[in-house]
Amino acid sequence: MSALQELWEASASQPFQPTISKDSQFTVGAVLLLLALICTGLFGLNSSFKSLPIYALPASLAFGVGSVYMICAVGVYV
Repeated sequence: MSALQELWEASASQPFQPTISKDSQFTVGAVLLLLALICTGLFGLNSSFKSLPIYALPASLAFGVGSVYMICAVGVYV
């Protein structure tokens, strides 16, 4: 028996459990998108090179991850 088949059979009794459950994906996505909106607004008000790592980077990360969670929460799978 191959190693891959042994691994497949061993993992059959341990189903995948995601870190963030399907029921809370909408909430997590909404919170991240709201955080991205707030950080984007603050960056627009304080746009300088020093505020780039404080507002722009967290806003872009929150928007990216939050939009994927929101897409998955409403039933469109990427």
